[in-house]
Amino acid sequence: MKSIHPARVNHLNIVVQDFDRSIDHLRELYGAEFLLDMPQREWHAGLIEIGRVIFELFVPHDFLLNARYGAHYVGIEYQADMQEVREAIAAHGIRIVRDIGVALHTDPADCFGIAFEFYSGSFHENDWKILGGKMKSAEHWRAQHPLGLIGLKGYTVAVGELDAAVTFFQSFLGAQVMHESTRPAISARAISLQVADAVVELIAPMGDGSLRQHLHRFADGIYSTVFATRDIQQVKRYFAERGVELIAGTAPNRLALRAEANLGILFEFSE
Repeated sequence: MKSIHPARVNHLNIVVQDFDRSIDHLRELYGAEFLLDMPQREWHAGLIEIGRVIFELFVPHDFLLNARYGAHYVGIEYQADMQEVREAIAAHGIRIVRDIGVALHTDPADCFGIAFEFYSGSFHENDWKILGGKMKSAEHWRAQHPLGLIGLKGYTVAVGELDAAVTFFQSFLGAQVMHESTRPAISARAISLQVADAVVELIAPMGDGSLRQHLHRFADGIYSTVFATRDIQQVKRYFAERGVELIAGTAPNRLALRAEANLGILFEFSE
């Protein structure tokens, strides 16, 4: 069956409640760069970058219809050939929930809770009017910023049926299986896949715990963003100096910010 072979991750897509407060939080806590303001009739959207990882924020003008679900990951955008994308979507019988011609979003109900967005261009080499040029370099984030970030390591996806999810990612996105492990801290089984330039960790509960509770509330979908960092001790010091508590992440030697302290979105850090 026809597969998509993405070139890279462009950005992760998240829904938050307050646009200005979210931008301020990410700037103040991480030194994020605000790249693009995109107010629209349906919502207020914008792009912001942390450690060369770009996020698109979506804020509904009236949060009533989103309030029960709250802040969450909508999905992820990959750079890919759009003819290949459309052929693969048709071959898999996946519905399209939004199509603007140059880019489209798949229906998350057909994709394990993820609205996959595809676009043929890249975001990381752009000149940004708000910045007056390009984003800060990878070297800046690694060597000069006190968090010592090295970019996107990957993202985790909570699923109820792990084997079925692996099969889908292999068939739809040409994913390559890397390894399987257990995650006792969250009572989960995990399978890591390589898709483009990032690792996708599919995690499914093996017993009671935070992951199972998350699935009960949100069902399948993206669970966290995993930032690569040069030194996990540096991460500990950075957040301790700012009075921010860290918790164990979804894998050994990984730390996380509680979602409730981070706009409702889980961020993790790993060497």
